[in-house]
Amino acid sequence: MRVLARTLSCLLVALALAAPVAAGTRLKDIIDIEGVRENQLTGYGIVFGLNGSGDSIRNCPMLQQGLASMLERLGINTRDSTVNTKNVAAVMVTANLPPFGTNGSRIDVTVSTMCDAKSLEGGTLLATPMIGADSQAYALAQGSVAVGAFTASGNSGTSLTRNIPTNGRVPNGATIERELRFDISAQSELRLALRNPDFTTAKRIAGAINTFLGVEAAFASDLATVRLRRPAAFGDMSSLIAQIEGLEIEPEQRARVVINETTGVIVMGENVRVSTVAIAQGNLTIQVQETPGVAMPNSFTNAPPVVVPQSNITVAEDVAKLAMVGGNGVPLRELVTGLNALGVSPRDLIVILQALKTSGALQAEIEVM
Repeated sequence: MRVLARTLSCLLVALALAAPVAAGTRLKDIIDIEGVRENQLTGYGIVFGLNGSGDSIRNCPMLQQGLASMLERLGINTRDSTVNTKNVAAVMVTANLPPFGTNGSRIDVTVSTMCDAKSLEGGTLLATPMIGADSQAYALAQGSVAVGAFTASGNSGTSLTRNIPTNGRVPNGATIERELRFDISAQSELRLALRNPDFTTAKRIAGAINTFLGVEAAFASDLATVRLRRPAAFGDMSSLIAQIEGLEIEPEQRARVVINETTGVIVMGENVRVSTVAIAQGNLTIQVQETPGVAMPNSFTNAPPVVVPQSNITVAEDVAKLAMVGGNGVPLRELVTGLNALGVSPRDLIVILQALKTSGALQAEIEVM
């Protein structure tokens, strides 16, 4: 009996481990926390050291002004001189200031040409202040530009370009000089913003947090926001977020069909339903064939032969039979099976889905990209 009991226990444990577990989505993957965000930085800079692929001063007046200002700061006066070099380029420098970035930490920057420079390969970005939306400098960028592209040309005018040589990056090229102050630990209440707003999802998030904490600390204020209050048991907000961001829920999905008419891509959500409809799909082909003929003139004249156009028009129309699709709100799998049975192309499928929506048989929102 003991051996049998042990065998049954092991079998039950094995079955429990093998049983499928409902997969959820972590809160950290579907929400944004108030105050935890990046900030965009922008700067105007100059790239030096290009091998004749830089801007022409004639077509880029801001480059001459920037060179004059930079050289004046170094004690060199070029105001009355004409600078004509193809080894420099005016660029815009962009970066993202990460949340809670500290003084001295480094971030990546992207460098893009402004004028007629052909390539930034081999260039070096001069010290460039990175400005925020409040016109304050938060970082200083400088370093060698890495370009994952190339361009080559011959004397005959033939050229070859791979990727975009007028755009590059400076890895760890900017040093943070000013911090954005936001003391999240001292906050007693925060808002959690849903990346895909939905009332049901917001309610599930609040319910999962309250169940885990054992107190009513979260409530859904609208379809895109969940308010979180810090319970007295938690000394700071950071530890509370660390506890709840790993909780898993099942986000609700809206019934939506996304169509990209340019590429013919169609994406349908799981909740798309269709009522019973009959669909007929056929093709109309019109073919025009031109066969030129020759008309010979009268033998008593010296007129040359005349070319007479002859057109042959053929019309062919496929016989399309009605096919039943759907029935009392069938799920996505049966809808796809029914549409595939018609043998339609993605282009025709786009037209059919739009017609289904117009007829009221498609219970989903159609979004055209």
